[in-house]
Amino acid sequence: MATMITRRLGACLNAASSTATTAAAQSSIRRSFTSSPAVLSHIGKQTLPFGSDVVMTHDQTPILTPRVPADLHSTTLHIKGPLGEHILPIKPYVKLAFEQEQGDSLLSVSVEDPTIKEQRAMWGTTRALIANAVTGVTEGYTVPVRLVGVGYRAAIEGGNKLSMKLGYSHPVEIEIPEGIQCTTPLPNKIMLQGTNIQKVKEFAFKIRKWREPEPYNQKGIFVGDETIAKKTSKKK
Repeated sequence: MATMITRRLGACLNAASSTATTAAAQSSIRRSFTSSPAVLSHIGKQTLPFGSDVVMTHDQTPILTPRVPADLHSTTLHIKGPLGEHILPIKPYVKLAFEQEQGDSLLSVSVEDPTIKEQRAMWGTTRALIANAVTGVTEGYTVPVRLVGVGYRAAIEGGNKLSMKLGYSHPVEIEIPEGIQCTTPLPNKIMLQGTNIQKVKEFAFKIRKWREPEPYNQKGIFVGDETIAKKTSKKK
């Protein structure tokens, strides 16, 4: 009996030791993941090339009556291309330098003090916003919207109004914002085009709100290549 109790006690101790070792290993793995330094994109340091059909003008005059309080004392960057023009507010601590290299125009973005968190954050953000504006005035943006559902249809009425049948007792009518071109190549497909990616996607998701995709029947309004995981209904 004493021998059996000793064996069982030894087995319990070995199991506890193994469990503790496994927990320690998992904890070590978690620590190794959480303590790893973040991988930074350093997108702000990348020069931005743009063609001769794009004209950029940086107005150094501080904005004293801004549209939003955050733009107070900012400067203004005008970006003009074949498809339109954009005006971007530039923070006072963000510096823009224009260069010419082998016939190509380059824009370099920098900040006064990269050690300050706010300036470091706006460094890459400013560069990304300028790159989006350059793409918008040269190529433009196109966002497709798909209507998935029985009887779902869309049409343009009056040239500036989008009318949709989405299963309600009445058609849904949305006014098309200025600067956005809306077409319906198919009854269940809407194409939105514009030079401002933010406005185009904002209007697309405004349309989506009327019939958000649901996971059971996979019906609704889908923006771009959006998909949704299918769920099965609970059966009693």
